Amino acid sequence: MNDGPPSSTPARSWLDRLGHMLAGEARNREELLQELRAAKENGLLGADTLAMIEGAIAVADKQVADVMVPRAQMVTVPVEASLQEVLRIMLESGHSRFPVCGEDKDEIIGVLLAKDMLRCLAEQSAPCNIRGLVRAVRLIPENKPLNVLLKEFRQSRHHLAMVIDEYGGVSGLVTIEDVLEEIVGDIDDEHDDEANPDLNIRPIGEDRYSVNAVTLIEDFNQRFETNFPNDDFDTIGGMITHTLGRLPTVGEELNLGAFRFHVTKADQRRVVQLTAERCHKA
Repeated sequence: MNDGPPSSTPARSWLDRLGHMLAGEARNREELLQELRAAKENGLLGADTLAMIEGAIAVADKQVADVMVPRAQMVTVPVEASLQEVLRIMLESGHSRFPVCGEDKDEIIGVLLAKDMLRCLAEQSAPCNIRGLVRAVRLIPENKPLNVLLKEFRQSRHHLAMVIDEYGGVSGLVTIEDVLEEIVGDIDDEHDDEANPDLNIRPIGEDRYSVNAVTLIEDFNQRFETNFPNDDFDTIGGMITHTLGRLPTVGEELNLGAFRFHVTKADQRRVVQLTAERCHKA
């Protein structure tokens, strides 16, 4: 006779199966995932818990290149920057860690923590020197597995690493937050409002909009009911560059679909800002 409550039987049965799988008896990963999803359907796992477990399993299949911040989007601090310039960069970006570079982004000297700068300013014992505040930074390859990187982050207590390509150049950076978001989903803070599609696309006139070049094509399509493809590139800036076959310059215009795009800001590596005007057929 079973003295336990009847409702405990399905849960115990499922936990027994899961225990066997985790002990090595699962034939493959998909079988494990199927059991986890079945547990959710039976009310034994919450949707958020299942998503987190799936994310943790998927991390083992991903590399740094899949989640890193691309070089063109890195916020860096020039080592010769004035104190006022450094504070401006920190305030505008809202980040807490900044790669410190020399003449260009391939010359990474180290990483500057906002808390080190604030401590220096608070002590007021001597003028703050950027070089004196720079900490060593880890250099990692693009193909490093994310689960390995997460373990290294935890062991070293470093939260940022520079990503190096096969030629030794800087291809981007990755933070512990980038890795954790693959497991738990987006981690929003007060500065992530800048990623809001409604803020990336702002009306500036009748059927005219200021568009951040990093606006996702998916978001643009949803906003304007367009159907620009995003198979080969993710952003509006990437679409413009791909269509032209080169990096656009300020002032260039391009008609795509129902819109005329005008480049209003660009640097030597990327498009930064555009205007998009809806074209009306005569």
